[in-house]
Amino acid sequence: MKIKPYTIILCLLFLAQGLGAQTNGNSQYLLIFQEGSRSYSEMRMFEAAAQFRNAQEISKNANDWAQATYWVILTELAMGDYGSAIRDMDELDRVAPKSNYARDMVYHRARAYYNQGYFEDALICFKRYNDSIPAGDNEAADRKAAAFFWMGECLYSMGQFGEAEKFYSWVVAKYPNSPKVEVSGYRIDLIKQKKIEAELLSLLRWSHEESLRNSEENQRKIRTYENALNAYQRKIAELTQGASPARTDELPSGGAAPAGVTAPAGGFPASEPAGVNDNKTEDDEALRRRAKQLEEEVRQIIEQYEQKAGGEN
Repeated sequence: MKIKPYTIILCLLFLAQGLGAQTNGNSQYLLIFQEGSRSYSEMRMFEAAAQFRNAQEISKNANDWAQATYWVILTELAMGDYGSAIRDMDELDRVAPKSNYARDMVYHRARAYYNQGYFEDALICFKRYNDSIPAGDNEAADRKAAAFFWMGECLYSMGQFGEAEKFYSWVVAKYPNSPKVEVSGYRIDLIKQKKIEAELLSLLRWSHEESLRNSEENQRKIRTYENALNAYQRKIAELTQGASPARTDELPSGGAAPAGVTAPAGGFPASEPAGVNDNKTEDDEALRRRAKQLEEEVRQIIEQYEQKAGGEN
């Protein structure tokens, strides 16, 4: 079939218009993207985010779209809008899972999780990022050091100080030229300080508990001696009452029998047999002396334990 010349010319015109539109589209994308980059460098993040989002919307190919989306995410992270950043990361992974930004997105996702308080999820992402970095150049070393440091930060935030110290120590030992060395050393010092504080707190707690136990034991002994002292005092009171002079108002004076009472042959005895009262008095006196001696011993014991308890407090 013979193609007419005007048909060829018409096709060339359509092709030229398509190329021109694509060129104009790319020029517009580059212009807006450059404006966003300038705003980002000047820390005008709200403007940068809007400009990158505009560039994303007018992009004509997957690479431009991925590039604009990546910088939208960076501006959202810089503004602390972690929820929006994670949503855009999910969209970037869905649309362009094998883009040049996929590996870096793992690191940024981990940072977003960390800032949101999802330390376990962040730890997993930092490990994924670390495992994806090949060894062999300074940039890779710095990235590995950063990943190790942030893994330590996740563990530190979770209260696992011993495990966190291992990651900080790896940064200091394996990557001495990394920017993370100084802050890792600072974290190690903090962890050592926390260990010392924990040991002191444990010692103080043990000392306090021991003091309470001693105090309770002393109080128990004091109560025991007080009870013993009260018993001795009651005994002394009983002995004192028992040793009081016999009542003489029970019989008439002179030993006469009351009316209606017949005196025995020979009359009533004037008194008890000789020696009976003397023995009773001596026994009572001995009991009183013994009670007073016990009272003095108990008093001395109580004073001794009170002084001991006061010295411990």
